[in-house]
Amino acid sequence: MMQQFQFEKVESYSNDLGEQSSKFRLKDLTQGQGLTIGNTLRRVLLTELEGTAITAVRINGVNNEFATIPGVREDVLEILLNLKQIKFNGLLETPFITRILIQGPQLVTATNISLPSGLNLINPNQYIAAISEQTNFEIELKIESGTGYNFMDEESRITPEDFLSLDSIFTPVKNVNYQITDSYKIDEKITEILDLEIITNGSIAPNDALNKASLLLQTLFGSLVIDESQANTVPPEKTENELGILIEELQLSVRAYNCLKRVNIKTIADLVQYSVKELKEIKNFG
Repeated sequence: MMQQFQFEKVESYSNDLGEQSSKFRLKDLTQGQGLTIGNTLRRVLLTELEGTAITAVRINGVNNEFATIPGVREDVLEILLNLKQIKFNGLLETPFITRILIQGPQLVTATNISLPSGLNLINPNQYIAAISEQTNFEIELKIESGTGYNFMDEESRITPEDFLSLDSIFTPVKNVNYQITDSYKIDEKITEILDLEIITNGSIAPNDALNKASLLLQTLFGSLVIDESQANTVPPEKTENELGILIEELQLSVRAYNCLKRVNIKTIADLVQYSVKELKEIKNFG
């Protein structure tokens, strides 16, 4: 019978930026298990958890990040960098576009952004820009949910809708560290202790992030179990029906769904025509 393990929280704190950090400990691991569990959880925590970020900005009359806006102290590049620092709590099923419209002189902060229900600001005082004259400051923001990191290349920086695309950090986990130490028992048997530190941006508690990562791994590895007794029990007509399922019904992330639609993948039947290598080559699919 496989031994059951349970993480123990040994330390927890938060800072003035709203970031949360917790340390967890897992004991009585056999040699080698600490590295396997620690490294696997770290990768999932940093790349697979969903978060929300500003992905694009549209400013009237501006078509590149090196432009300036009359009456605004910051240039466009500085404004974009400030917008990337805004953190959200909550997830969106579809991209949301909102607008900031303010007449100066006035300071513009994240609290000036109107958000849909279910989405909140973690750092509402995040500075965006200073309007120094009687100028109308108007920008549109596209906010999306996704996983991991979305880095834009120069070719796709300008979208057809005249939005300036941003490098977006969706993951709510800022950093994960782990350390493995040996523990000696009375019978001289060597076991391992795994200490895992999780730091989040404040949109999710570290213990919730750990639980979500563990459930994702449980689902992944559970699907890999081969049950030969069920291999030939699926009626052919059921298989055909499943191949006709639309990708809208798969509960994919917004980013994954948009990438598949872009290459004209509409159903499961279309999807299975692609190899894993070909899927990875789809732009921004990850």
